[in-house]
Amino acid sequence: MKLLKKLVVIILVLAAAAGAYYYYQKSHQLKPEDIYRLDEVTQGDIEQTVSANGTLNPVSLISVGTQISGIVRKLYVDFNDRVEKDQILLELDSALSSAAIVQSSSSVRNNQANVDLATANEKRIRELYSQEYVSKQELDTAVQVLKSARAQLDSARGLLTRDQTNLNFTIIRSPVSGVVVNRVVDVGQTVAASFQTPTLIQIAQDLAKMQIDTSFAEADIGKIKDGQLVRFNVDAFPNRDFEGVVKQVRLNSTNTSNVVTYNVVVSVDNSDLTLLPGMTAYVNIAVAKAEKSLLVPNAALRYKPKVDEEANASGGKKQEAGKGGDRKRNGGSRNRNKSDDLSAGKIYVLRDGKPTLVRVQVGITDGRSTAISAPDLTAGDQVIVGELQANGQAPAGGGSQRAPRMF
Repeated sequence: MKLLKKLVVIILVLAAAAGAYYYYQKSHQLKPEDIYRLDEVTQGDIEQTVSANGTLNPVSLISVGTQISGIVRKLYVDFNDRVEKDQILLELDSALSSAAIVQSSSSVRNNQANVDLATANEKRIRELYSQEYVSKQELDTAVQVLKSARAQLDSARGLLTRDQTNLNFTIIRSPVSGVVVNRVVDVGQTVAASFQTPTLIQIAQDLAKMQIDTSFAEADIGKIKDGQLVRFNVDAFPNRDFEGVVKQVRLNSTNTSNVVTYNVVVSVDNSDLTLLPGMTAYVNIAVAKAEKSLLVPNAALRYKPKVDEEANASGGKKQEAGKGGDRKRNGGSRNRNKSDDLSAGKIYVLRDGKPTLVRVQVGITDGRSTAISAPDLTAGDQVIVGELQANGQAPAGGGSQRAPRMF
């Protein structure tokens, strides 16, 4: 009897212990939300863009120089001044040019006198020759002297015209109407016009129309076409979006450290004169668009579970899936040669509290989300984008104490 009582007590104690253990395990079992970082499959529109930095410049920037050397005596314009065509911008010292005109004018008068004398002498010799008082040689000499005098007169007149032109060059006029954006000289400064014309003033012809000069990598240039919409930002107005249009994709490439780029010119309407020359523009060109597509975060396509979870998610066919995955990746590479729009990928969807492998076709991306297509996916499905830290263990890929896999 006592033995029976002891047996009953032992059974009750074991049952209580088993119940307590079951309750403990049940109460401490982690929910999927405590293990995985989740996000939703959404449906919407997405744009794929290519990006680059560029510089805002006037469409037409005129550099005003000088063809003669001299000292700047007068300066009539400054930065940001509006100027009209043929308006005087500055004057150079004209003393040397004026002296040259005096000298060349005297040379013209002297040569004119020589021509007059040679003309009279030729006329007299010709009359004497007709009366046979002088020889034919004397007549030829008189004719030659007259021709030489006339040639010297033409040369002197040419020098006078040159000196008058140089005097006119001491007055620098604006070739166009526009705005002075740069001035590199001051009063009293000496400018030297030797083999290269020095730049004195730069004039932007029309700041209401500007352009962005930018460069894109050769991997992106095939997607850029004339007329495409461009969105860009500048540091001066970080919260404002500006728009432009691709004006030209230049054929000439630039190779810098084995990196090939192509210049792209973007036309910009600057009617309100908000944008200024020289600003850095952060350019984005939309090269592809998908509407009403299923979208997942890019992290969902990068997520890879632990080995045992991956085997469970793929139904215990890890090795086969791996081989198939290799085949799909190889096939995906071949498909990318045929189409740049779709490639194979996989995500893990949380179903019945467990990660489930879903293979998808990957479309365009905007850098944050990616368009996908799969027959068994709908908007609102929970996708795994990572793992949370639990029980003091780091997230997957973040310092786990598990031994690393060997490849």
